[in-house]
Amino acid sequence: MQRSGLFIAFEGLDGSSSGYYAKTLARLLTDDGYRVVLTDEPTKSMIGGLIRARLAGEWDIAPETLQLLFTADRAEHLRTKILPALEGGRIVICDRYILSALAYNAVLVNDLPWLKNLNARFIDPDLQFLMKVNPKLCARRIKESQMEVELYGEEQKLGLVWKEYQRVAAEYDNIHTVDGERDDVAIVDELLEVTRRYLANRQTVQADPQSS
Repeated sequence: MQRSGLFIAFEGLDGSSSGYYAKTLARLLTDDGYRVVLTDEPTKSMIGGLIRARLAGEWDIAPETLQLLFTADRAEHLRTKILPALEGGRIVICDRYILSALAYNAVLVNDLPWLKNLNARFIDPDLQFLMKVNPKLCARRIKESQMEVELYGEEQKLGLVWKEYQRVAAEYDNIHTVDGERDDVAIVDELLEVTRRYLANRQTVQADPQSS
């Protein structure tokens, strides 16, 4: 599919601050005059609400059902928000996308070929930032915000997911791994440098100096 915008996805473990850096990059690019759409998955649609309720422990479904909901949410997300924005020449920044689904497969359905087939018709991002943060640190951050989390069990789970992130990421050539344990300024500077390099090669995405 021909599209004139730029699609950026942020990926990483729970507790890796991927959402914060997605929001920060969106703000800085907007300040530069680009038209930016910031979004995330699961979405805030009806399907996304079902997913969030399940993740919050408000109801119980099979892991396969949860993955099917994620896929349905992604399909509607693309149709209603991501693709129209890209076709309009905007920069779309999404916190979590297909890579997260494939990585978290390690602790959910444990059937990577099935999940890949579910997502096979969806577009890949132009650029993916994978936030690299030690699973132990991520587990501590989660524990600070969710007191009921059992620290050791969470760390073990995140360790498995991170190994899967690394394994699946090796199959892509557009993933930029970012050391997320450094100073915040250094991280943001790196995100901006890499993104601006991509934008320089994507002439269809232009900043509007009038809006900066």
